[in-house]
Amino acid sequence: MKQKYELLAPAGSFATLVAAVNAGADAVYFGLKEFSMRATAKNFSIKDLDKIEKICEPKGVKKYLTLNTIVYNNEIRKLERIIKQVKNKVDAIICWDMAVINLCRKYKIPFFISTQASVSNAEAANFYKKLGAKRIILARELNLRQIKEIVKSVPGIEIECFAHGALCVSVSGRCFTSQFLFNKSANRGECLHPCRRSYIVRDDEGNELRVKNNKIFSAKDLCTLPFIEKIKKAGIKCFKIEGRNRDARYVDVVVRTYRKALDKKLSKKEVEESLKELKKVYNKGFSSGFYLGTPTSDDFSNIENSASSEKKHFVGKVSHYYPKIGVAAIKLVSELKLGDEIVVIGKKTGIITSKVEHIEINKKSIKKTKKGDEIALKLPQVRKNDEVYIIKNKSIL
Repeated sequence: MKQKYELLAPAGSFATLVAAVNAGADAVYFGLKEFSMRATAKNFSIKDLDKIEKICEPKGVKKYLTLNTIVYNNEIRKLERIIKQVKNKVDAIICWDMAVINLCRKYKIPFFISTQASVSNAEAANFYKKLGAKRIILARELNLRQIKEIVKSVPGIEIECFAHGALCVSVSGRCFTSQFLFNKSANRGECLHPCRRSYIVRDDEGNELRVKNNKIFSAKDLCTLPFIEKIKKAGIKCFKIEGRNRDARYVDVVVRTYRKALDKKLSKKEVEESLKELKKVYNKGFSSGFYLGTPTSDDFSNIENSASSEKKHFVGKVSHYYPKIGVAAIKLVSELKLGDEIVVIGKKTGIITSKVEHIEINKKSIKKTKKGDEIALKLPQVRKNDEVYIIKNKSIL
């Protein structure tokens, strides 16, 4: 029987949640307003869990809640209230703090061990298995040989690994730089990513060192697509995409790309085409992480922001949708013309991609628009206040 791999997608908002489900994710992971390692994402409230269920249930998509920050003693009661309230509303809780683990055990909620626990050997994996963990997200520092050894040594527990997305310079994500510089702790989900900035190296006497790449702390993004067949053979059950701070287009492109790669073996040409797709959305360049060996200086980025080949530009919002004729009225804040590629993003819509082939104003066809126009476009189901963006190639900006 063909092995079924789980593709786990990030959901930092309703738009990205819908995008992930529509793109083919088997499961989504998300945080609440508290105890989430991505506090700067929009995240969700406990009241949102029923809405999330309505989106995920029709396609059988599982729901994993992250409660994986450092937890302080004065927060235990609040933590317990949350865990009691989410029982039967999520399929598992992703955690590592023993307080969270004990509360999951108390209320009989399945739990997975977060990569924050840095499980990097079979003894540690067995320890969490005996505690009742259903799955372990292994430490990012492991190579494929080490992963295989753990899988073989600890049967009966699912293994999850990251497949794509941003890498922290401290590898497993327990960085203190943001805490020291801005009093915003990465371990509380508040990281301001100072590692992505440019730096000058200076000694106490004021001497400056010129470095070839002044993004000395900025790691490239993980991308396992070129060697994903090797990862399949390692015994990994779940392939995780990082990106709860990314937008719906990023989630849509990355999930669709890895869905194809997990469902079949891609040809060399298909891998090349898929990499081109991944390069269109946010990235810092691509790295194989630790999977194929210890990273080198080539695994650090020289890009300040994003190396994406395309950029989205906001042009307006949907002011009305006419379902009987499949037409959207859009109020523009920037010009739009025939031939433009656009995406529409919304809480219930997720993301829709379309090419502008016909524009009307007051039932008259036009070729080009201007700021302030309200235009009519043929589009699949969208909704009022959905945001409209033009996709532009950065090389011609």
